[in-house]
Amino acid sequence: RISTASILVICGLMLKQSILPLANALAIPPKNRSPSSNASSPPPATKATWSSIPSAAAAPPLDAAQKLNRHWTGIDITHLAVSLIEKRLKSRYPELAKKGAFSIEGVPQDFAGARDLAERDKHQFQLWACSLVNVQPNVQPYRGGKKGADQGIDGMGFIEVAKSKTEKVLVSVKGGENVGASMIRDLKGTVEREKAAIGLFVTLTPPTKPMLTEAASASHYESPHHGAFPRLQILTIQGLLDGTERPHWPDLSYGEQTFKKAKTTGKTVTQKSLFENGDN
Repeated sequence: RISTASILVICGLMLKQSILPLANALAIPPKNRSPSSNASSPPPATKATWSSIPSAAAAPPLDAAQKLNRHWTGIDITHLAVSLIEKRLKSRYPELAKKGAFSIEGVPQDFAGARDLAERDKHQFQLWACSLVNVQPNVQPYRGGKKGADQGIDGMGFIEVAKSKTEKVLVSVKGGENVGASMIRDLKGTVEREKAAIGLFVTLTPPTKPMLTEAASASHYESPHHGAFPRLQILTIQGLLDGTERPHWPDLSYGEQTFKKAKTTGKTVTQKSLFENGDN
């Protein structure tokens, strides 16, 4: 029996070794006209589509395809690459930041999808959950293909609280059914050990009352210019997905410390034909 992950790996290798070289060698028509259409004919309404996604190394080809006003599709097997490329494209092309500008298949869109991912692959669930709160996942424990000690840190972000001064935000992700107050105490200890400003506990299962009490008992982080924020915050996957919950902290985009944003591009350009006289 072949697992879904194995099939995706095989498809990814086939794409990298066969399809991409072939696509690079062919003249793929822009998305505003077919090979037989006249270059001056008005372009039809188009919508970019994203079916899974290429690894981070494939971000430049997708970037180039969007700038050349071409249809594009990317494929990858990790939620980390999906999140990074999505952020790059939306930052670089404001029109892609609009809702429905492109679709991402294979990424949880509701609680049922999130639970299914957590049951199938805890690592990928953690990577995806970190993207919900806009922090970098801690990939160090997984280098070499084996899970190592993460020291209680599944993700990390940085907030700029004053000029040239940043503070850490630590994230602990739990995708199991059994959660308890001891996990909040562990996060509290990790935040104190790492001298972080805020700790986020992201959980698939709703927190218990003792967990909420434990989090509320922690002190607040006092930002020099943004006021006070709870030092320990519990966020549910359901709340993050439906927009009823979000992290409370100084705006991370103020200093752009967690994810370096790509520069916004100018107008799209038209790629010249590979053949003389514009013939296809």
